[in-house]
This record gives sequence, structure tokens and C-alpha cells, in this order.
Amino acid sequence: MANLVYKRVSTDQQSTARQVLDEAGIEDPVAFEEDPGTSSRLHPLQRPKFGELLAYARPGDTVHISEMFRLVRGTGHILDVLDVLHRDRLALRIHDGAFSAMDLTARHPRTGELLSTVKFMVQTLAAARELQRELTYDGLRAAEATGSKSGRRPAVPADKTGDVRTAYLEGRSIAALARDHGVSRGAIRTAVADLLPDHTAIEADAPALELPVTLDMPGKVADFLRSADLEPAEQATLDQGVTVRRGQGYTLRVTAVPAVHRQLLARCQPLDGGQGVPAVPAQRKARREYENRVSTLVPTGP
Repeated sequence: MANLVYKRVSTDQQSTARQVLDEAGIEDPVAFEEDPGTSSRLHPLQRPKFGELLAYARPGDTVHISEMFRLVRGTGHILDVLDVLHRDRLALRIHDGAFSAMDLTARHPRTGELLSTVKFMVQTLAAARELQRELTYDGLRAAEATGSKSGRRPAVPADKTGDVRTAYLEGRSIAALARDHGVSRGAIRTAVADLLPDHTAIEADAPALELPVTLDMPGKVADFLRSADLEPAEQATLDQGVTVRRGQGYTLRVTAVPAVHRQLLARCQPLDGGQGVPAVPAQRKARREYENRVSTLVPTGP
């Protein structure tokens, strides 16, 4: 009986390095890795490498994935995949995350139907993901209502680039230009990139380069963030994290610059509850543990 390992990442900037499962005791794994950037929105049964896996598999083989979201996202996808695995008499093992302790291929001994408890857990966890996503959106909308905006700040408009370059040559600092035009310092640097070598002295007020820092993120925080819509840098940080088992749970050892850690912390604010939705004590405690670790990081620049 073969052990078939399925791997997938969402962008070509991400790596499957943290999806290596050899240390989990898998004997003679046969890996099937989707091309980088294969969208999670594409039904698993339509993905090329998962199709190859099913064609290669034989009754009694086991399909291994690091986390459920590598294979599926929505409830419908999960149930479709489980039906195919049952049809082909394949077992499924998930090594981390919310489904890792469940036998999702369990069937009723007489009818052969998927156990109602499995369907219930799949639907409940999928609904919880949707609720978390809604809370994230609500939090972002509330922040925007108070004047805060998420995402990247805009670039310098094409019709303003000449003014920015002229002001820079006249001695205006990058920080001041960023404030004047309502953009980030990085956007100003991009606009004056070819002028920078001759004007390093003007940039004395630029923030120091942040170095990556490794922090342990509680598993409940990591599970929540994986269901949120993240920026590419944030998603890459999660994808490259290293899972460390902690008794019944786990922590995700993530390495990123302090700014990304702070962004991830802001994303999981809904775990504290609010807007009529009560907080789950264990999730709130996990978020505050992560907050305590992030608060030890010293911000650079104003």
C-alpha cells in the first residue's frame, strides 16, 4: 500500500518546504506537487496533479496532506473529494490543523454512507471559517470607518512624479514627500530610484532596515489567519512557518520582519469578539499570547 503526499501553494512566491511530511513517519512517500500558483478556487478534482494522484492510486493507499486547506476550501469540495476517496477505497490522513484528529473517510458499516458525524463536523468547521472571514471583513470596515485603511498605500500618480522628483532634487526629504502626497516612503523611493545614489545624505530620516524575527504563533491564531484574506507577504509568512507540536495542539514558528508580525496581529483582532459575536476564550487567550510576543518587538521608524 502506497503513501501518496499531495502538496500545493497558492502563488509562485511561496514554497512547499513546510509541507514536507517525512518526519511524520511516512514510509516511501510518493509526492504529487501542483504547479506554483494553482488556485484554491479550482475544484480539487480538476487540478492536474491531484488527478494524477488519483490515477496512480490503488485501493488501500493513503493520501497525506499537511493541512486540509492545501486540498480543499469549501464544504462542497470536501464532500466531493471524500466521495471519490471512498469510491477508490483510499484513506486520507491530515497531519495538522482542525481536521488532523478526525477520520474523515469513516463510513457506516451497513449503508456505506459517510458518517453523519463527519458531515456535521465538516459543515460546522466550514461555517466557522465563513464566520471568521465575516468578522475579519467587519473589523476592516470598522477600521476604515475610523479613518484607518488596510492594504498597500497608493503609488505616486504619474502626473505627480515630475513634481516629486523636482522636490527631491531641491532637498525635500523622502519622509516629507510621502506625507505631502499621502503615499508610503517606498512609493517615493520608487519614483526617485535613479536619483538615490547621489542623494543618500538627504535620506537620513529614512527608517532603519528591519531584520526578520522568529516568533511562535499559537495554533488557534494560525488556524484563524489561514481562513483570512491576507497580503502576499503575510500569506508567505504562514506558508513558510514550521509546525511545532505542543501536546494536543501546536504552535507555528514564523519568521518575518516586525512589520509583518504586527500586520498579522491586527488581522486576528476579531478573536477578541465584538459586534455582537462573543469571543471564544481559548482563541482570545491565544491571540493575547501572540500579542504579548509581538509587543516585545521594537518598531523602527516613526
